[in-house]
Amino acid sequence: MPSTKEAPSAREQELLERAYAYSLTHGLADLSLRPLATAIGSSPRVLLFLFGSKDGLIRALLARGRADQLELLRQTEQRYDEPPGLTVIARELWTWLAAPERRPLMTFWVEAYGRSLVAPEGPWSDFARSTVDDWLELLKTSGPEETEARRTAVLAMLRGALLDLLATGDLKRTTAAVEDYLAD
Repeated sequence: MPSTKEAPSAREQELLERAYAYSLTHGLADLSLRPLATAIGSSPRVLLFLFGSKDGLIRALLARGRADQLELLRQTEQRYDEPPGLTVIARELWTWLAAPERRPLMTFWVEAYGRSLVAPEGPWSDFARSTVDDWLELLKTSGPEETEARRTAVLAMLRGALLDLLATGDLKRTTAAVEDYLAD
């Protein structure tokens, strides 16, 4: 199958980027190859050839979305010579998560996270667990003196505030809630 290649072809990468942009605005739950292919200038046959199956394409899209989040984590870690502390990193993460230009990515993430919980055997497999592990590792590196329970609580608070923000669009209220929590 072409999707198991070491490095994707230029065409595969181009179509993946277009499909990713499409999925950020249209979601993944009801993804249909024909409308997707038309929207990105391809055909269902080409997508199936390049990604092996619809599930293969979804896995590639999830990996692409996760790559955006992992890049944030890498950039955040590289910004400091010493661990900045959990509160500093939590504030930076919230600023990044809550930015209006990231709403499509965050909505994509919420959809993928939820699907991973209800369809753990499909292409969504392990997405939720992997993202929890990624973010907890950053919080551990940033605040090694904090307990695992505190890091987990900060992550849960950020994700809860993000869900609320996505549902209501109320940045002022959710940011105030994050600040209130981190002040303790």
